[in-house]
Amino acid sequence: MDLVNLLKQAKDVQSRMKAMQDHVSTMEAEGSAGAGLVRMTLNGKSELRQVAIDPSLLNPDNRQMVADLVVAAHADAKAKVEQLVAEEMQKVAREMGLPPGLGLG
Repeated sequence: MDLVNLLKQAKDVQSRMKAMQDHVSTMEAEGSAGAGLVRMTLNGKSELRQVAIDPSLLNPDNRQMVADLVVAAHADAKAKVEQLVAEEMQKVAREMGLPPGLGLG
């Protein structure tokens, strides 16, 4: 393989990775806790986009429980985002003809 082809392939990989990153940033995953009493949505970059707390939880006696449910909902959403991103990376790797198990990231 000559240097010109190698550089062309590197640019192709770079452009595919940029497209994947752009796509991932538009993905969203919702996590929940307490049977859906607390829900939150993260984007593919794990940035918080939305939090919903059931009004039945909004009293001072529930303060610690709400805090715990928010943490649990975040962990759930983050795990889902990580799974979506991993699936997208595997898809790109397959399209590029890379062997299974070879990570991109």
